Amino acid sequence: MTTSATRGNVVAPGRGGVGDSALRPDGTLKVTGEFAYASDLWIDGTLFGATLRSPYARARIRAIDLGPALAVPGVEAVLTHEDVPGTKVYGLDHADQPVLAIGEVRYQGEPIAIVAADHPETARRALERIRIDWEVLEPITDARAVVADPDGRKVQERGGVVRHQPVRVGDVAAARARAEVVVSGEFSVGIQDQAFLGPESGLAVPAEDGGLDLFVATQWLHQDLRQIAPCLGLPQEKVRMTLAGVGGAFGGREDLSMQIHAGMLALRTGRPVRIVYNRYESFFGHVHRHPALMRYEYGATRDGRIGYATAEIVLDGGAYTSSTPSVVANAASLGLGPYEIPNLEIDAYGVYTNNPPCGAMRGFGAVQACFAYESMMDRLGAACGLGPVEIRRINAAGQGSKLATGQVIDSPAPLAEMLTRLAAMPMPAAPDRTDLRNLPGGVSQTTHGEGVVRGVGYGVGIKNICFSEGFDDYSTARVRLEVAGGEPAVVVHTAAAEVGQGLVTLQEQIARTELGVDRVTVAPADDRVGDAGSSSASRQSYMTGGAVRAACAAVRAEVLALARTRLGTDDDLSLAGGKVVSASAGAVAAIADVLGDRAVEHIREYRHRPTVPMDPVTGQGDTHVQLALCVHRAVVDVDVELGLVKVVELAAVQDVGKIMNRLSLEGQIHGGTAQGLGLALMEEIVVQDGLVRNPSFTDYLIPTILDMPPMRLDILESPDPHAPYGLRGAGEPPTLSSTPAIVAAVRDATGRPLNRVPIRPEHICR
Repeated sequence: MTTSATRGNVVAPGRGGVGDSALRPDGTLKVTGEFAYASDLWIDGTLFGATLRSPYARARIRAIDLGPALAVPGVEAVLTHEDVPGTKVYGLDHADQPVLAIGEVRYQGEPIAIVAADHPETARRALERIRIDWEVLEPITDARAVVADPDGRKVQERGGVVRHQPVRVGDVAAARARAEVVVSGEFSVGIQDQAFLGPESGLAVPAEDGGLDLFVATQWLHQDLRQIAPCLGLPQEKVRMTLAGVGGAFGGREDLSMQIHAGMLALRTGRPVRIVYNRYESFFGHVHRHPALMRYEYGATRDGRIGYATAEIVLDGGAYTSSTPSVVANAASLGLGPYEIPNLEIDAYGVYTNNPPCGAMRGFGAVQACFAYESMMDRLGAACGLGPVEIRRINAAGQGSKLATGQVIDSPAPLAEMLTRLAAMPMPAAPDRTDLRNLPGGVSQTTHGEGVVRGVGYGVGIKNICFSEGFDDYSTARVRLEVAGGEPAVVVHTAAAEVGQGLVTLQEQIARTELGVDRVTVAPADDRVGDAGSSSASRQSYMTGGAVRAACAAVRAEVLALARTRLGTDDDLSLAGGKVVSASAGAVAAIADVLGDRAVEHIREYRHRPTVPMDPVTGQGDTHVQLALCVHRAVVDVDVELGLVKVVELAAVQDVGKIMNRLSLEGQIHGGTAQGLGLALMEEIVVQDGLVRNPSFTDYLIPTILDMPPMRLDILESPDPHAPYGLRGAGEPPTLSSTPAIVAAVRDATGRPLNRVPIRPEHICR
């Protein structure tokens, strides 16, 4: 195991191989504003698409009058579900979401009709002229009531519950009778939005063969294709997908948004169609993080060792299935965290309601559970007279421990050591309270230090990496090595979506390392190469990194075979610095000379080791391929009279297996931590009776640079023997543990129970 610590330092870029802080090839363009995002796409003859959405959470459509909209000059098409050329529904796990509403709407913002016009304002004016005769119905919005009566409160005909996943281990009743200390709690998490800055957008271009070229911002090109083509009534080979510039994702682009609509309008009009959501529409155009209602109970000995735990986790999935089944699985399997608990009962539910649709967001079910189980660890520690670090160390799982699902942790999991390292980090100095920027409320003059109390809190999170439960999780890469301009050059081609995480950079680094060639280009991601899976579940470094490495290994083997033939040697050869290198004689040939006019190309698929579904009754099974840990310490200042919070410092220890690119890695930890801070203190979509009350960045608050404090990082490298280079996915774990750490720090300062996030001022000073 090796470690590294950083605190606000600048890491110098390396030569560009694995382990170096290689600079991003798209970085300069994004900083200067020259990078082309999906919302920038344009070609001659383009029409503008717009979408009419439901103002109600639940209603029947008695009739629609499109005539006034069609009469608007410049309008080329107005379409409803009757104009869908193929299958009328789509979906990630279950095809239950209408392309356009069929007779009823199940959530506010559901698409009803689409318009194509010669100007975006013309399209919007046409939408306003569509007349609908509504029968407004009472929405179903209470997720826990759906669990209690799934047949009586049905949003979908298939029932009210998307998935119920129990987990059962040991004898909870007997353990409860033996417990010396028992604590319980109820916790809730509000709806968090991914809040990506690039709105849903793209361009659909009709082709001469009757097909379509789609340029879209997405997280999974091939999964989009599998849903889009049937709805357009086209074979997949006639829908060609190219990744456009993605302005952030965080799970919000796993589901479709404008893709089918743009395609329908382009096929109907025979002209390119561009759709770009505005910020208001974006809040209704993608799924959000599931809100959660949770009940927990822990029993332990007086010295703090947990004997049993029970948990009920209710996740509100909104009107359609999306990825709710997998979110429920994560919440169930990781619902008690990385702790050894011999007896447990977990019940995780995902339900349908008429609230906003929910699906994937960074942390994917584990975030909600983490807030609850970490709050319980603090509560249990206090009841046993133990500090927050000690109660976690006593119960910490490690290599050889079992998860709640019975899966044995078979790679390093140094949680106890990570906690020790975190506790040993220096605390921030006391603030200079003469500088208002150091106080809660800042320069708004709300306080001059009176009523300000400092608090410290800790949080631990465990997150699965890659897809789980027997999913055929793989990625494909094509690597080509040839001579260009007298030098060896590599082209890497995958369908993996670069959504801001630095994947393009990593693919270059792997190719440079494996082939010893400096000139590496990553081709635009499209569907002309095999599936790369989704840019989610912190899986792309593992999966596409593994595929690129495997393809490079095949290319390298062929080049070295050519070199041995050309040189007439059986020496141990490798590639480095553009040369063929002999173990005994050093550089013996230039790669360019060995290749000549020959191009060497190979395609490889990479799969991780198999997983299995959770048992539907006991929840047991080896469901995950890899697990990653992150621990946080938060220091906050709280004005207990006004309910204002300033996060003074966040410290994190994370085990990443192998540092592939330190600069990118630190950005991932900082970014994940910031989203956890947002969930703890400010981010929530406010919903009343199924209606969103704050669909704007004026009223939906996200952390800015002024909210994000300095960070101390301690990065551990405990290689996972099953993973490429020993790496662990690193993007999601910081999002889990930062939220409970911040809330625990506010509890420490205020003495309030704070069982809900985000924390509001009234929770502190009511």
